Amino acid sequence: MSRHVVKLPDLGEGTVSSEVVAWKVKVGDVVGEDQPVVEMSTDKAVVELPAPVGGKVVSLGGQPGDQIAVGSELYVLETDASVAVEGAPAAAQSAPAASSAPAKTPAAANNGNVTAQPAKVLGGRVMASPATRARAKLAGIDLSTVAGSGRDGRIQRGDLETAIQDRQAGKSPAPASAPSGRQVRTGTEEIRILGVRRVSAQRVADSKRNIPHFAYVEEVDMTELERLRKHLNSQLPKGSPSYTYLPFLAMALVRVIEQFPKVNSRYDSERNVLVRHDGVHIGVATQTHDGLKVPVVKHAESLSLKELAAEIRRVTTAAREGTASRNELQGSTITITSLGKLGGIVSTPIINAPEVAIVGINKAVERPMIVNGEIAVRLMMNLSSSFDHRFIDGYDAAESIQALKEKLEQPATIFIRD
Repeated sequence: MSRHVVKLPDLGEGTVSSEVVAWKVKVGDVVGEDQPVVEMSTDKAVVELPAPVGGKVVSLGGQPGDQIAVGSELYVLETDASVAVEGAPAAAQSAPAASSAPAKTPAAANNGNVTAQPAKVLGGRVMASPATRARAKLAGIDLSTVAGSGRDGRIQRGDLETAIQDRQAGKSPAPASAPSGRQVRTGTEEIRILGVRRVSAQRVADSKRNIPHFAYVEEVDMTELERLRKHLNSQLPKGSPSYTYLPFLAMALVRVIEQFPKVNSRYDSERNVLVRHDGVHIGVATQTHDGLKVPVVKHAESLSLKELAAEIRRVTTAAREGTASRNELQGSTITITSLGKLGGIVSTPIINAPEVAIVGINKAVERPMIVNGEIAVRLMMNLSSSFDHRFIDGYDAAESIQALKEKLEQPATIFIRD
C-alpha cells in the first residue's frame, strides 16, 4: 500500500487558487487512471481534472465552494498494484480476475450490462459533461429526468441520446396532471453560487462599483443592412449558417475604432495607465449553462465578414459547450452584448472590466417612421452602450456611437477602407 497525494496543478495564466465546483467521487471510491475526479473553477471556465493514477480515494481536500491554493493537497489516493482498479487499463491490472470481469464501459452499460441509475446531483449539479449539458439544452431535455449509466449515475452521451430518441418516439412519460384548485407553496431552495457564476457575479459587482458608467442609447435604421443581410444569405450554399447582425456590427465597430481609438482600451489600475490597443479583440457576451462567458474574437481588424461570422460562431459555441480555452476567454479590448430576440427596447450593459466600453444590441422591430416627409415602415433597432466616464467623455461616447450608427445605416461604408 502507498499513498499518492494529488496536488492542485497550475491551471495557467497566473492562477494562484481555484474553487471546487463538484466532486465526481467520494471517499472510499476506487478510480481508474484518467477518470474524472473533480471540477475546478478558474476565473474563466470550469476545468475537469482526471486522476493521475488509479487507486482508492482516501480523502478529499475541500467542499464545493472552497478555494484550494495551487500546490496544495487536493485529494489522496491509496494505490496498490495487486488490487484491480475499476476503470483502469487492463495492462495495469495484475489480478487474474481483471481479464474475465473488466469494468463496464458506457457502451456496455447502454447494452444492458449495467443497470442505469437515476441521475444523481453532486454539488448542486446533475453529473454530466459540459458537452452533454449543451446537447441536452438544445434538445430541451431536463437532465434530472435522465437515467445515467456512468459511475454514481453520471449521465453519458449515450444515455442522453436514448432519452432524446424515446421522446421522439413518444415513450417519455406524460407530465403529471396539475392538482385542482390553488395550493399554498411554502418550500425554499438554497442554491450555492459556485464556479463561473460566482466569478461572473464578483466581476460585474466590481465593475459596477468601481467604474462610473455613462450610458448612451441611439436608435438605428437597420432597413438597408437587413436587405444586404438577406441578399448575402440567399447566396450562401444550402445548409450554410446564415449571417446574423453580429459580424456586420463587429466589422462596423472595427472601422469606428479607427476613428475613435480610445474606446478600444484597457485600464491598468495597478499602474494607473490606460492601454490603448491597435488590435481589436472583440468580446462576445455569451449565455451558457454555467453563466455568462465572454469568448474573444482576436484581431477582428484582420478578418473579412465571412471570417468574422465563422469566428464568432466558433468561439461562442466553444463557450456554450465548455470547451473554450483560457486564451479564448480573455484579452478582449471591447465587448458586444446581445439578447437576440429578447433584446428589449433599452438596456444598460455593464462594462467588461478592465475595458472602457461595451456596445449592446437591442431587438430590431418594424416601426412607422417619417422618411423624406412621408410615413414609411422601417426596421429600427436601438444600440445601448456604456462607457467608463473616467476616460471617455460624454461627447466622445456619443460621437463614436453616431459614427457606428452611420455605418450600419449605410452598410456599404462598412466595407470601404480609406
